[in-house]
Amino acid sequence: MPTSILAQLAAAAPAGAPPAWIQYLPFAAMGLIFWFLILRPQMKQQKEHKTKLSALKKGDDVLTGGGFVGKVLKVDETYAEVELAQGVRVKALKSTIVDVIPPAGAKPAND
Repeated sequence: MPTSILAQLAAAAPAGAPPAWIQYLPFAAMGLIFWFLILRPQMKQQKEHKTKLSALKKGDDVLTGGGFVGKVLKVDETYAEVELAQGVRVKALKSTIVDVIPPAGAKPAND
């Protein structure tokens, strides 16, 4: 009797079953989509921000993480001294500087 059960199971299995690696293909496709739509642009943005901070110099207008706009007076490796108003100077971590504001009239926004 045991042979008849095995014969029935073997006959019930589909003859043209796809290979096992095809089951993992959708997961690999989702991983690639995740990489190209989320991770890659984020890494590119981080690299651009790091480049901006390394090129920070005296006289640049900056936007801080707290939302303050000021002018850079002095820069060292980890800190930047920023003047927020006449006589109001703040020592800020360079990593908290969100953006370097281009000078007015440097380049039109639509060109």
